[in-house]
Amino acid sequence: PQHKCGIQKSCPQNYFAFKIISGAANVVGPSICFNDMILMSSVKNNIGRGLNIALVNGTSGQLLKTNTFNMYSG
Repeated sequence: PQHKCGIQKSCPQNYFAFKIISGAANVVGPSICFNDMILMSSVKNNIGRGLNIALVNGTSGQLLKTNTFNMYSG
C-alpha cells in the first residue's frame, strides 16, 4: 500500500508523516514532505544552498513559514 510521503509504513493515528531528503550536490536538490504535501523542493523553487527549514504547527500540521540559511557565506 501507498503511505504518506512515500515512507515504508503508516504513522499511528494523531501523528504526522514526514520525509526529508538532503539532496546530492548540484545533481539532486533537497526536499521536505510533510503529511503527503511537498513543502520545499526544486520544483517549487524554494530551496537553497545550506539549511532548508520548514516551520510547521505541531498541532494542526499547517505550514507557517519556509526559509533557507546559506551557511557558506555566513
